[in-house]
Amino acid sequence: MKSVNGKVQKVRAIGLTVSHIDRSQSFYTEALGFRAVADVTVEGQEYSDLHNVANAKIRIVTLQLGDERIKLMQYLNSESIPIPIDSRSNDLWFQHFAIVVRDMTRAYEHLKAFPITPTSSAPQTIPPENETAGGVQAFKFKDPDRHDLELICFPPDKGQKKWHQSHDDRLFLGIDHSAIAIANTEQSLHFYQDLLGMEVESQGVNWRSTQAQLDNLPNAKVQISSLRPAQGGLGVELLDYLVPGTGRPFPTAWKSNDIAHVQAELVVDNLQQIVDRLQQDGVQSVSSRLVQTDSDRQAYLVKDPNGHSILLTTDEVT
Repeated sequence: MKSVNGKVQKVRAIGLTVSHIDRSQSFYTEALGFRAVADVTVEGQEYSDLHNVANAKIRIVTLQLGDERIKLMQYLNSESIPIPIDSRSNDLWFQHFAIVVRDMTRAYEHLKAFPITPTSSAPQTIPPENETAGGVQAFKFKDPDRHDLELICFPPDKGQKKWHQSHDDRLFLGIDHSAIAIANTEQSLHFYQDLLGMEVESQGVNWRSTQAQLDNLPNAKVQISSLRPAQGGLGVELLDYLVPGTGRPFPTAWKSNDIAHVQAELVVDNLQQIVDRLQQDGVQSVSSRLVQTDSDRQAYLVKDPNGHSILLTTDEVT
């Protein structure tokens, strides 16, 4: 890995644009064990310039599960394009986050009582011959807005140590990673590792019938690269589908107020230096300038090589 001055310290949150924020809040708190920690409405030129959405007025509800957070974002004064009904896991707008559970059977039975759209036929267990992921249980599904999600349960020899520590009787423990579909592993590693300074944790290939049933993709074979920031915590997984191959690209018309918008909020140690480096590398910017948000942070929104949104921010001013 190249030495990087100015890099990602942690993933602060995963942001989702939603159509009905109260409905989404109820789903995530009741079905998945999140709790609300903030509810604010922001507007003004700073947010319009940040998200490239005219007259942006956004209600943001922050939810927490364990140590990790998501932000539900509803644009209050603009129309939103829904996620296509025929979206598949290899389409380049695919992005999910993986919710760690203590017991997959209990979590799956609990979840079935809520308005989900299953992607997987049922929870799947990765075969033991897969050295990187053998024994991991997973189930993929969609929330009421058709955002992709995953339940994941780690065997004792897999996953971060914190998932195997005592959590009282909690069934839903936290978020391990956000996974994104990509077109080229080398290109995406250049962005996340060389330009942003994230560290590769593992690489492997998932395939066979379990992956096909997990993704609802015939003969699915996917190269997976897992990365985490310098401080650990929530990571990013790159999903490079070798079979059936790369799906559809991001439509150029989609913007931050459209429902397919998911953004990883990355805290960096030198925002201006990273923005300069990304611009020199030809990375696509969404923000028209570096902005100052109401939380006394600077922020800048960019797209990764496949169109996924990355919100770069400084940490809170103390």
